[in-house]
Amino acid sequence: MSLARQRLTEDWAVVILGFVIIFSTIGGLAIPMPNYKWTDHDALQSLFSTGNLLSVLYQFFFAYVIVIVGAAMVGRPARPQLSGFPMVFALTVGALLLAGNATLRDLGLETVIFSLFIGLLVGNLFRLPEWFRASLNAELLVKIGLVLLGTSVIFSDILKAGSLGLVQSLIVVLSVWYFAFWLCRKLKVDKELTMMISSAVSICGVSAAIATAGAIRGDSKKLSYVVSMVLITAIPMMIAMPYVARKFGFSEEMTGAWLGGSIDTTGAVVASGSLVGERALEISTIVKFSQNVLLGIAALAISVYWTYRGAPDNGQIEKPGLRMIWERFPKFVLGFLAASLLFSFALEPSTVNQVRSGLKNIQGLWFALAFTSIGLETNFKDLLGNNSAKPFWAFLIAQAFNILVTLAIAWWLFG
Repeated sequence: MSLARQRLTEDWAVVILGFVIIFSTIGGLAIPMPNYKWTDHDALQSLFSTGNLLSVLYQFFFAYVIVIVGAAMVGRPARPQLSGFPMVFALTVGALLLAGNATLRDLGLETVIFSLFIGLLVGNLFRLPEWFRASLNAELLVKIGLVLLGTSVIFSDILKAGSLGLVQSLIVVLSVWYFAFWLCRKLKVDKELTMMISSAVSICGVSAAIATAGAIRGDSKKLSYVVSMVLITAIPMMIAMPYVARKFGFSEEMTGAWLGGSIDTTGAVVASGSLVGERALEISTIVKFSQNVLLGIAALAISVYWTYRGAPDNGQIEKPGLRMIWERFPKFVLGFLAASLLFSFALEPSTVNQVRSGLKNIQGLWFALAFTSIGLETNFKDLLGNNSAKPFWAFLIAQAFNILVTLAIAWWLFG
């Protein structure tokens, strides 16, 4: 079977599995979600109660079945998955426990930060056996998570909240993406990193980097590099920007628009908006969700661009037709868009409200599992050796440009 056929099968597999999860949830399947939130030692001990541990077990078996079926659908051997996935899940539970700490949660540190860190730590401190490496399947997990992400992008919510957030998002995404792309090419950053950096800085951070990596069939190690930069820079921005806004007397509306358009992770946006006030939190969330709406459109445009202008394996310029575009087009983007349309227009609002929370929890679990796997797959020495400082500086400069441009547009629209 050719590589193109395998990837086509995987893309369709994640769409099928994503919608199996979605329709099962709509149909009444309720996976108990464990409580990982704690404030002190006593609260941490309570998480190990029989009821909570049973919820963890139910969650494990649900994910286990999906992963095994997914491996079978894409033609991967089942034995490594049977042995390796429980270890990935156990490490991910550790990340969920860390992220559940009240102090860390108040800082807006998302679970994927801890998942990636734990994966990198274990993967680089210990020599992992080959059978375990063969069980890692970050790409499948990430893409299922992205299909589920579509259920949280509700067009009516964005439109009801106002058109200014959409206007800002569109201007920021286009201007920042093209600046980041131009800068990366000037610094001679390789094409895959250029696309991932441009999308991560301009659209919505981690999710955009993942979607772009899927659209261009990007290297998971390069994705890990970009995601690490996103998560590292989000923390100081989250703390510093509300302080700057107060120092210069920005209104809550303007501050919220600035935060939502500049900070790359949703958790950090919520945390920083909360530091300013209720109105700032509302506007920052609207702007960030507006950028999420553009994610599927951007992935579609990037996949078409990459087919025509990306670096082909034979090193020669291609002029592909519609068939090649269709074969290379990441089908999980269709799943993301279909899920968004389903929840925006086809389902009753009462149904959406009923199942949205459960699907969001499952989506969070899937991303956490994916980033644990990405960390385990990534050798940090190889990563730093293969990537010079240029991508890092390109990311920082593009992020600074993003902050300034978004501030100017927020002042124009909300000031």
